[in-house]
Amino acid sequence: MSAAAPSAQPKLRVKNATKAYNTRSGELVAIDRCSLDVKAGEIVSIVGPSGCGKTTLLWSMSGLHKLSSGEVLLDGKPVNGPNPEIGMVFQDANLLPWRNLDANINFPFEIKGTKPDRAWIDDLLGRVGLSGFGGRFPRELSGGMQQRAALVRALSFKPSVLLMDEPFGALDAFTREEMNQLVEEIWMAAPTTIVLITHSIEEAIFLSDRIVVMSPRPGRVAAVHDVPFARPRSLEIMSTREVFDLTNVIKREIVGEQKSRYVRSSDAPVAQSAV
Repeated sequence: MSAAAPSAQPKLRVKNATKAYNTRSGELVAIDRCSLDVKAGEIVSIVGPSGCGKTTLLWSMSGLHKLSSGEVLLDGKPVNGPNPEIGMVFQDANLLPWRNLDANINFPFEIKGTKPDRAWIDDLLGRVGLSGFGGRFPRELSGGMQQRAALVRALSFKPSVLLMDEPFGALDAFTREEMNQLVEEIWMAAPTTIVLITHSIEEAIFLSDRIVVMSPRPGRVAAVHDVPFARPRSLEIMSTREVFDLTNVIKREIVGEQKSRYVRSSDAPVAQSAV
């Protein structure tokens, strides 16, 4: 069951997005005519085979990558570059090693020349279990603690959209489950629109209102699934038949798309060698 608020228009809209890169071996099309709507307050996960353009799509949503054609709209307005309404959590925590935790969280405010909301930041730090760690440097924090700090930094300026690029992929399974529960807890306390890239179908099911399956490169939207579980969600649902069945459906779609790609690439006749 989605907690997304009804809206006349999507919070975030991707329209016919195409991104091509010029490489030494020629043009490489990462995503091709990709379209996606994300409602306000919704959590959407994007899954697909490795190299399908998931990260390219996410970075295009953030305004960090310029599209070759198509557009990204936030509240109906084009996203043509970094936007203060869009926060991002990367695969690595990307904390500045010479700054302590407090200084890392304050960094976006220094760039914008605005004053941090310390009450909000302290509340976030408490929720992620980092109260009292403000004077610690990244080297003094575990990988999970660094990712929690990166999440606090991304949420500290209250973005209306949060983009997450495989943020928990490097964590152990137990810490990853903790982070998934933490994201849902924070989202339920202060709903924001979240788009998450993940290689874990189980993670996508636990966190999402909808799951988008992408085709192999060039990436297109191959399928979209609603996740029919009410919130808050407990880890116990992950062992249910419903989750098992949905996981298998999505796995078959990803594998099927990969096979289709290989079939298409082998359609061309093979020249016979002279004997």
